[in-house]
Amino acid sequence: MIFVTGVNGFVGKHLVRELKQRGLLVGGLGNQEPLAHEEIASDLDFYKQCDITKPDEVARLTLKNVSAVINLAGLANVGASFANPDLYMDVNVKVLSVLGDELFKQNPIARMIAVSTGALYDPRQTMPLVEKSLLAEKSSPYAESKRAMEKVAQNFTEEGKDCIVVRPFNHIGPGQGLGFLIPDMVEKIRNIDQENPAITAGNLKTIRDYTDVRDIVKAYADLATAPKLNHQLYNVCSGTGRSGEDILRSICADLNVDFENLRIDIDQSLIRPTDPEKIIGNSSLLQTETGWTPKVTLAKTIRDIIKNLS
Repeated sequence: MIFVTGVNGFVGKHLVRELKQRGLLVGGLGNQEPLAHEEIASDLDFYKQCDITKPDEVARLTLKNVSAVINLAGLANVGASFANPDLYMDVNVKVLSVLGDELFKQNPIARMIAVSTGALYDPRQTMPLVEKSLLAEKSSPYAESKRAMEKVAQNFTEEGKDCIVVRPFNHIGPGQGLGFLIPDMVEKIRNIDQENPAITAGNLKTIRDYTDVRDIVKAYADLATAPKLNHQLYNVCSGTGRSGEDILRSICADLNVDFENLRIDIDQSLIRPTDPEKIIGNSSLLQTETGWTPKVTLAKTIRDIIKNLS
């Protein structure tokens, strides 16, 4: 059985579907919800509500027959992390350390997939970024919490445990809610005044490496089920950089809005103080070792997001 933590979230739902399509037994852990989300409840062979930052709750889990845990649990809103840096550090470290301690105690040969972030890299270097690229000296509290989480993973590895770190770059796709770039833009374009088409936005010149969540979870599944892995760290990304303006143009095309006639007013509150101009990753290591490649086009991703938000 493969356990997925944070199973009721955006990525978790897609991951459960991917694992079930592969014919695997899937268990899910969620913190807030006593029941699994209705979208995935029928796909789960096991579900339990559990706060995995609390050792006493985790100790009650039966993990002896778990072959791998894919840890999606934690706090992931980058913007909110600036107001709660201590909370992000506490939660995002404990979700790995507490669960990992119990997992490897019950099942020393299990594999843990620790989900970190590509936001750790220093953007002031040659792109695309590989696993050996320099990390930023200072970043968002969210990224700093993931850096500390990676140290926990490294400790497990040094103890001889099978703990793999993945650094996904920006992931997008159907089911992603408001508060993220594409859903927010779709909502704004749908509600524009046709007589005076205008929206507010952050810095649309920044370039990011976007990957469809359905490709991201295939990478996680590949890593969780691979008989042997030769490295402890893998980037998960498309290798292609796209600006916010590129994204907006595509959304406008799908919603039949003339981008050239759209007025874009910059909202400074939407610009994070640590936002770099460009981040593009390289996933060659992952592709060479597992055969994974991103397959969902940006156009399809945007169409599917728009359809899901209808």
